[in-house]
Amino acid sequence: METEKLYYADPFLREFTATVLGCEAAKGGFAVTLDRTAFYPEGGGQPADHGTLGGVRVTDVHEKNGVVFHTCDKAVEIGSTVTGTLDWARRFDHMQQHSGEHIISGILCADYHCDNVGFHLGADVVTIDYNADISWEQALDAERKANESIWADRAVEVTYPDKAALDALDYRSKKELTGQVRIVTFPGADCCACCGTHVLRAGQVGMVKVLSCQKFRDGVRLEIISGRRALAYLGRTYDQAKAIGQQLSVKPQDTAAAVERTVEELTAAKVRMAHLEEQVFFHMAEENTGKGDTVLFQSAMKSDSVRKLADAVAHRCGGLAAVFAGADGDKYNYALVRTDGGDIAPLVKDLNRALNGRGGGRGGFAQGSVQANKAEIEAFFQH
Repeated sequence: METEKLYYADPFLREFTATVLGCEAAKGGFAVTLDRTAFYPEGGGQPADHGTLGGVRVTDVHEKNGVVFHTCDKAVEIGSTVTGTLDWARRFDHMQQHSGEHIISGILCADYHCDNVGFHLGADVVTIDYNADISWEQALDAERKANESIWADRAVEVTYPDKAALDALDYRSKKELTGQVRIVTFPGADCCACCGTHVLRAGQVGMVKVLSCQKFRDGVRLEIISGRRALAYLGRTYDQAKAIGQQLSVKPQDTAAAVERTVEELTAAKVRMAHLEEQVFFHMAEENTGKGDTVLFQSAMKSDSVRKLADAVAHRCGGLAAVFAGADGDKYNYALVRTDGGDIAPLVKDLNRALNGRGGGRGGFAQGSVQANKAEIEAFFQH
């Protein structure tokens, strides 16, 4: 016997009573069937509802041949009357996301004569695939139109047209349909065959926000969020912009320009620092001219700077140049350079073994790090 689907009669029904028709052990717990249910089973890209059934947790819901199976973490007595309670926050979120997807998809497909060929309602974002090359500016235009449709707050229409009426109807569908077809219409925005749950009025979607529009296969993939998700996302984004603005002494809406200026200043400072670093390394190399094997200790530097200093000193000292850079006293990054044509690999192998090091090289150059203090490193090169 098919399950009576209360979620179609009233998608805002949060609690109901039903008779338990079956309960069998299954993967993930127990598969419970009822004479009727408000729990929406996974389908059409929309995740299943969660909640409780007679105090037992419902962790998944699926449908097979018209029968809805509720995956519960405990058994429920067959023949008993139970109260089902939906996780309403989850259900309403799914309805907002699904309805928001319909509205923007209807607009995009009408404006650019394309099809929605993929839909996934994820835990964070909704992804939609279209078989047309839609630009970011066009996606934002669709977002504007979608929100205007939402704010118009027209009632959502759900119909089950007969074959003649269906054949005369201009509606969207991802696949060829047979049997009874459920049509969900957002007046002025979309008309689509759909088995999911939706809000009763467009205004209940709240808002739609497009997050990205990326090339995907023969078209594009959009990421969108609607309703409470969109509000939370925009709130977090504003809080972040406000925090950045406070650091840069500008208003939240002016952070992009302020960050651009800061990046330009940082780039100029890096160029200047690199020039000064070259001058310092030149003088340090000059100070070690003709000294032979040389070991230098420096404060923490980037690996590239360690290498540049070792290279500069090696070309002046006439032997091995070993530079160790670190800040905490027992961990150093190192660079070893020799210009006499000898192979540095045996020295690196011994150094890593003696000083708990990692790294390597060949020919006249090696680079890595050691877990040792200054005295231990000096003792290694003195033996």
